[in-house]
Amino acid sequence: MKFEVTILGSSSATPIFHRNPTSQILNINDKLLMIDCGEGTQQQMLRYGIKYHKIDHIFISHLHGDHFFGLVGLISSMHLNGRTKPLYLYAPAEIKEILEIQFKHSGTQLKFPIEYHFTQTNEAEIILDNNGFTVQTFVLNHRIPCTGFIFREKERLRKINKALTEELNVPQQYFQLLKKGIDFIDEAGVRHKAKDLTFEPDVPRAYAYCSDTLADGSYNVHLENVDTLYHESTFMHDMADRAKETFHSTAREAAELAKSQHVKKLLIGHFSARYRDLSPLLLEAREIFPNTFLAQEGETFLI
Repeated sequence: MKFEVTILGSSSATPIFHRNPTSQILNINDKLLMIDCGEGTQQQMLRYGIKYHKIDHIFISHLHGDHFFGLVGLISSMHLNGRTKPLYLYAPAEIKEILEIQFKHSGTQLKFPIEYHFTQTNEAEIILDNNGFTVQTFVLNHRIPCTGFIFREKERLRKINKALTEELNVPQQYFQLLKKGIDFIDEAGVRHKAKDLTFEPDVPRAYAYCSDTLADGSYNVHLENVDTLYHESTFMHDMADRAKETFHSTAREAAELAKSQHVKKLLIGHFSARYRDLSPLLLEAREIFPNTFLAQEGETFLI
């Protein structure tokens, strides 16, 4: 099952040095989900071959412009390209007013509905639960209400051992029962255990997205053992005071969090415009958590 994230934007506040404001595309078994939608996101989608019509769910962490200023344009393009199916938008409640006033004064009558789910700012919650995965929010500590997101695969069914099932002439219609752990009894009355006729399923994976936040430890519990963690790293640690003042994090703080919560892989992003060269931030993080990577434009990471 495909589970990967493509980075469309890695800059904080403004576009600079060929870096764009925050946006990511998460591909879960060819279902595309957008996480944040900064200015220039449409151009990045075109550059990296992301199709408008494949995006049904958009998640906005908070209402600072570098995380949602591209949303009006993206929705308008979906409208102009003839979209009719619903768009599901998960964001702070104020997003509805922001979008509606834009469409009102531009005389735009969307051809498709927007289904809003307003995120809570004081507690974690499951905001999406479908056949393959769940999405959970958790509360971050920024200057305005802000949530992180965890995208988690569901437990899968066991895998059929084709060689053994063919040898025992197990009817194909029984495969679903075997996958669920139900034993097979052949015509002679012999019981064959499901675990012997199947393989263990893949272990479910999880991707955690930590948008703008003070690294205060309040949300760490939600990140235990996630496979891949994206965490904002606006500054290097020599700017720790500035990070605290602006409710942001440093590369070292992101790495310390990843290490303490036994994360398997760390992606750092949301880089300040003060850094043309990002290698010092990567080195700072890798000194503490070696399996760290820069979440740069056009990079795709397997979860």
